[in-house]
Amino acid sequence: MKSYILAGVLTTGVAAQSGPWQQCGGIGWQGSTTCVSGYHCQYYNEWYSQCIPSQGSTTLRTSTTQVAPTSTISSAPATTTTSSPGGGSKKFKWFGVNQSCAEFGKGIFPGRWGTEFIFPSTSSISTLIRDGMNTFRVAFSMERLVPNTLTSAFDQGYLKNLTETVNYITNNGAWAVLDPHNFGRYYDNIITDVTAFKTFWYNVAKVYANNPRVIFDTNNEYHDMDQNLVFQLNQAAIDGIRSAGATQQYIFVEGNSWTGAWTWNVTNTNLAALADPENKIIYEMHQYLDSDGSGTSEACVSTEAGVQRVIGATRWLRENGKLGILGEFAGGANPTCRTAITGLLDHLRENSDVWTGALWWAAGPCEPPSGTAYTYYIDLLRQYA
Repeated sequence: MKSYILAGVLTTGVAAQSGPWQQCGGIGWQGSTTCVSGYHCQYYNEWYSQCIPSQGSTTLRTSTTQVAPTSTISSAPATTTTSSPGGGSKKFKWFGVNQSCAEFGKGIFPGRWGTEFIFPSTSSISTLIRDGMNTFRVAFSMERLVPNTLTSAFDQGYLKNLTETVNYITNNGAWAVLDPHNFGRYYDNIITDVTAFKTFWYNVAKVYANNPRVIFDTNNEYHDMDQNLVFQLNQAAIDGIRSAGATQQYIFVEGNSWTGAWTWNVTNTNLAALADPENKIIYEMHQYLDSDGSGTSEACVSTEAGVQRVIGATRWLRENGKLGILGEFAGGANPTCRTAITGLLDHLRENSDVWTGALWWAAGPCEPPSGTAYTYYIDLLRQYA
């Protein structure tokens, strides 16, 4: 789920029952192992169990200038929850940050540039590149890019600004991840027209087909959707991208249930069957460390939460011969979260045979490198870049 790391309160210590989406079990857990009415304790791995709703599926959680642009340009060490900082064995392929703002102003379409939304600043990107970041996930709104239907013509002004951002990133030697930040929806309706979704991606890929440093992210955080539909939409995106002649680029696929790493191995198992003729699929997962995994609280549940919440996904990737990336992660500016984030990144690096990297949430004009998270974490993040 999207994280703005808002101030929040997390109840700690032993309680009579764990609340909705809170932890309810796992090695070292000293809190309640039962859940409040309407929820049951779901086992995910030996380190983590969570209170989820007793009813329903496992996926529940609840204009500018006009110029048509183009864009150029086997086994690993045993997992542990006590790794020391910098103890990993391999450099990540991709390590960087999310660039968030072009998708802002949800529900206000098309919106006004500079008021409801804005695009990432080049100065912010340059600062982060100097810090060693080599990957920028650029969020955008499908409703602004194709305002009429999924198959309609692009809004050329919005496309121009998006492409200028992408070109700035890639011309500086970094990777640009195109992220339709829509949660599997278009104008708040679940996307069910698989053919139209394929056409959307065909049209987008045509623009960027000659830029090998572009990465296509099929859609941000599918949730509360039929699991087979999530598979079909991901496969349609892959097929549309490749049919557009974009054969050099990697494709990040996302899963149901907010593409959470902690539930991946029980929710998104069918996505192992996704097929790409170029064999460049990367499984993108997200993970936050507060009680419900939404990233809306500054409190992390424990110093071990980072490893505990991804260890099941690590096993799934290895057992299925897949590669993954942690496309969103973050924690509050406090010692508990910093320790948990360190353990998380060490685990990913120690298992770099299946984890290709990680992207911090977030940066951009609305969350610049001068912010609290940047100043508190950048020295740590540089160690993994």
